[in-house]
Amino acid sequence: MEYSTAAPISTRTQTAFADSLVRTEPRVHNEAHSSGVSWAAVVAGAFVSAALAVILLSLGTGLGLSSVSPWSGVGASASAIGAGAIVWLILMQVISCSMGGYLAGRLRTKWANIHTDEVYFRDTAHGFLVWAVGLVITASFLATAAASMMGGASTPNSTTISRAGEPTVASSDHSPTAYFVDSLIRSKPTASERDDEPLRAETRTIFANALRQGNLPVRDRSYLAQVVVAKTGVSVPDAEKRVSDTFLETQEAADTARKALAHLSLWLFVALLIGAFCASFSATIGGRQRDHVQLV
Repeated sequence: MEYSTAAPISTRTQTAFADSLVRTEPRVHNEAHSSGVSWAAVVAGAFVSAALAVILLSLGTGLGLSSVSPWSGVGASASAIGAGAIVWLILMQVISCSMGGYLAGRLRTKWANIHTDEVYFRDTAHGFLVWAVGLVITASFLATAAASMMGGASTPNSTTISRAGEPTVASSDHSPTAYFVDSLIRSKPTASERDDEPLRAETRTIFANALRQGNLPVRDRSYLAQVVVAKTGVSVPDAEKRVSDTFLETQEAADTARKALAHLSLWLFVALLIGAFCASFSATIGGRQRDHVQLV
């Protein structure tokens, strides 16, 4: 019988040999050097989306102003204008966000050797980024425009000369509270009427504080009744009734404005969500068409 003369290989030698094979085996790189986000395409789509949103907003504003009229029974009603504004806001988001998302998907870099599900996710993310960046750009533009318009409208109070030769301050407050305050102490004009703007400003402050608290304190009610008596010459009961009625009208006006703002905010939330979905979905369509482009 023949016996093998080769020495058995130790465990340490086998481990060292396996480590050398691992070290000499080429590494497989799963990460690309480029980012998964094509920011150039995202920024381009965002600017297109913001520009379309501004254009459609100006168009909707023009259509809305052309459909209203200060004459009774002429033009659309307030409810119709509100419903039309909500529908136009949703259409504006659908059109602008869809166009921006589609361009971002069509203009983005083609990803090679990427799974189809990952490509779909990246296209969706590109559309969502277009919506987010475009929303920031549009909001910044509208905020700047609104601040500029408010700065031009709210000029400092102009100083005029009264009949008595004393300087007076002409108020530029056109808020609903100012109207109710003016109606509260409205009286017949007289030739010796002096400036009562400080008194009106104090009354507006009292009403604003009462609106925040939800009720008109007794001492403020009594003080306003005395002011009404001094300004209009009516009796004390009539003055107290006028104060109560005016404060009630101010509360109703504030509550109506609050409900309208809440209603608009909820529909704006819905419109923005629809815009985000349209941008994301349109980006997948544009990306799919981008990947199927045949080389000539």
